[in-house]
Amino acid sequence: MGSCLDKRDKIVLSNPSLDEAYIAIKSGISKRLNLVIIGKCVVDYEGRASSKLEAGERIVLLKSDGSIQIHRPKESMPVNWQPPGALFKTKLEKDRLHIRAYRKTKREVLEVEFIYILVVILIDLTDDAEFNLYASEEDMKRAILYEPSLLEEGFKPLTSEKKVKSGFIDIVGFDKNNVLTVAEIKKDMVNRDAILQLKRYIDSFNLAEKGKIRGILIAPRLGKDSQRLLSTLGFEFKRLSPQICAEILKKKRRKLMTEFLI
Repeated sequence: MGSCLDKRDKIVLSNPSLDEAYIAIKSGISKRLNLVIIGKCVVDYEGRASSKLEAGERIVLLKSDGSIQIHRPKESMPVNWQPPGALFKTKLEKDRLHIRAYRKTKREVLEVEFIYILVVILIDLTDDAEFNLYASEEDMKRAILYEPSLLEEGFKPLTSEKKVKSGFIDIVGFDKNNVLTVAEIKKDMVNRDAILQLKRYIDSFNLAEKGKIRGILIAPRLGKDSQRLLSTLGFEFKRLSPQICAEILKKKRRKLMTEFLI
């Protein structure tokens, strides 16, 4: 089976024996194909921590970049994984099929021991498309709450979506000088309407406190005729790209994924 496998071929095995699966998987790994393996397995991890996942039916993904993910039938995140660069080895031993993912630089070993296999898919995939990551205003807000220095160093968020008479304020917090700060976020250009919206939010606070409130508009760009009104009202503009916020959230998700190994 392995000798007739061309790089662009696709092989799908349904309910294969472990011998058949072993031949196909070993061939697919040697040719750097993408593999999908579904079956009952036990998973052991040794590295920064130790973990053992008892037997269950799972979906195992081996990618051509040397990454591996193990998914349970439910939940979106993998229950265990290794990033790109792992070395794969397979062996048959005592009626079990073993797949070992080893990261030499980190001395991490992830071993999947299959008891039986339901499906094996081997395929060569091509994807050279550019990935453009964007963010909504909600994503921008989440990124600032996660990393407040995106607004400015020393900023301390107090609350988000604060309800006032004129609507909901995106973020309220204190700057490094402990001055109350009201921040309104726009994913596009700041225009006159956005500035007046921020004014209504500021006006919702106690008159005695107005002299101690900063108003900041956060957006990727400032409208052509908006700077004068912004300055007249004493508000500030902070340039922030939605793409940067998207990258921050992406890093956050990666960090959360590593918690599966701890």
